[in-house]
Amino acid sequence: MLFKDIRDYQISFLGLFLVLGISTRDWTLRPELIGVLIATCLLTQSILSFVISHWSLANNKAQSLSADFRRSELCKRGQMTNNKGQITNLRSALITSLGLSLLLRADHWTTMVIAATSAIASKFLFQFHDKHFFNPGNFGIISALVLTSDAWVSPGQWGEEWWYALLFAGTGGMTLQRIGRWDTTAAFLGSYSLLEAIRNLWLGWTWDVYWHRLMSGSLLLFALFMITDPRSIPNSRIGRVVWAACIAGLTFILRNYFFVPTAVFWALFILAPLSILLDVLWLAPRFSWQKADEGAGGAGGAGGELLTPNS
Repeated sequence: MLFKDIRDYQISFLGLFLVLGISTRDWTLRPELIGVLIATCLLTQSILSFVISHWSLANNKAQSLSADFRRSELCKRGQMTNNKGQITNLRSALITSLGLSLLLRADHWTTMVIAATSAIASKFLFQFHDKHFFNPGNFGIISALVLTSDAWVSPGQWGEEWWYALLFAGTGGMTLQRIGRWDTTAAFLGSYSLLEAIRNLWLGWTWDVYWHRLMSGSLLLFALFMITDPRSIPNSRIGRVVWAACIAGLTFILRNYFFVPTAVFWALFILAPLSILLDVLWLAPRFSWQKADEGAGGAGGAGGELLTPNS
């Protein structure tokens, strides 16, 4: 059923952003490239899920495990190939593809294929205790920037219009309330805005410069929909706060002292493995979409285990 899963809301919101971007921002988006990106994400997810699930079944049979135990273990890992499992996987792949469509630009379809394939593959290749630690959408963006010569990201593509900020905050807030990861966004935006305020005071600039640096649609999209992916961020609240503050600090340094326009994406990519250490230091239950959906029916889903939740 539509909207039974929290990710259905994310798919709707990201799809809305994409339509608004094309219709109101006059982006040079090419529908055929978006189609290639979405199709590649879905295809890669389906193929890798099929391969991994069959490999797991064969491995379990070799160890003479009972059929019931094999089934329960695979369900826990999200690697079942039944219809429900496939729907879950495709939701995640669709979220990744929409996130990439919103942020990544390229001149050739091969660049989109590289971004989409690497984004989905990162979930299967880079894991620690059956949990991926790279945000798939972010990994796809960095892969395209490094491996191709025609990819780019425009941090200012959403401009500074106030109604975009309200739209992003409203839709992002609805999702974060249901999955209970508002602390990550608050820690990132709070730390980054504080660092920018201190720099603004130190340099003696007027406050309109400060607000100009913060009122970026892309920055809000990153803070509300990418850095909050519950499947790749630290499990504990204290771990998420520390992790988000570190990303804010590195973003500040890369942007202001190394003049990297895509600083937020590089900061998340560089510090993604830090979540492994934070999970070891502060133990907490892993996130589960099933528990999040159940919790959402109660007090806002805060007890449940987004751009892009992807597994």
